[in-house]
Amino acid sequence: MAYENILLEVQDNVAVVTINRPKVLNALNPDTLQELEQAILEIRANADARVMVITGAGDKAFVAGADISEFPKMNALQARMFAQKGHDVFFALEELPIPVIACVNGFALGGGCEMAMSCDFIYASDQAKFGQPEINLGIIPGFGGTQRLSRLVGRAKAKELCMTGDQITAQEARDIGLVAQVFPHAELKDTVMKVAKKMAAKGRVSLRAIKQVIDRGVEADLKTGCAYEVESFATSFVSQDAKEGATAFLEKRKPEFKGSFTS
Repeated sequence: MAYENILLEVQDNVAVVTINRPKVLNALNPDTLQELEQAILEIRANADARVMVITGAGDKAFVAGADISEFPKMNALQARMFAQKGHDVFFALEELPIPVIACVNGFALGGGCEMAMSCDFIYASDQAKFGQPEINLGIIPGFGGTQRLSRLVGRAKAKELCMTGDQITAQEARDIGLVAQVFPHAELKDTVMKVAKKMAAKGRVSLRAIKQVIDRGVEADLKTGCAYEVESFATSFVSQDAKEGATAFLEKRKPEFKGSFTS
């Protein structure tokens, strides 16, 4: 599919999606959400894509939020459909069976922060800023911000950020558990790609199992979460990659994981 608002490329088993609207700080409009949803489906169907990275074009913004220029045109029903589309796309992103890294190279505000939180973890530039500023427009976060933020940083901090609309630095975001690591701006993309390629060399079955068990288990009690782990351990144990990993260890060589979700 030809895209107008995003870029998609797969290199060394890493699918890189770039929101490509730098003139409007990569703001999300309905067309961009639709293209992102299609790209996620394309990546899901591509056996060569073992890890996904999502970032924004230019040096100023990851995604600076939803495209506010669209708001005056919307009635309540259209606003509901827009919000629901954002939720559908971000759930599709969250539910990809491969790891997804948010490479936050600038402003991640509103829908941008919400999109980053839908990824498995966030690596940020030291110039990045995060926030849910919707309160300043007289509305609330609409793409999952109130829910994912509270689960990541706790209810009190989520309420503070959503109710004040304040922006925080990448380091502050790391301190509260929103961001995994912060890197110098000039080194961010190379570092993210290095980590993505490292992960892409791991076994597909075990990567998927780790993602699913953590995501399911974090919403359950400890015993239920551990039961998920036991079942996934057993499933991954009989995979082609598990056999290769044990054999490579015993033969004192680097494993070559070539397994799929069906082997």
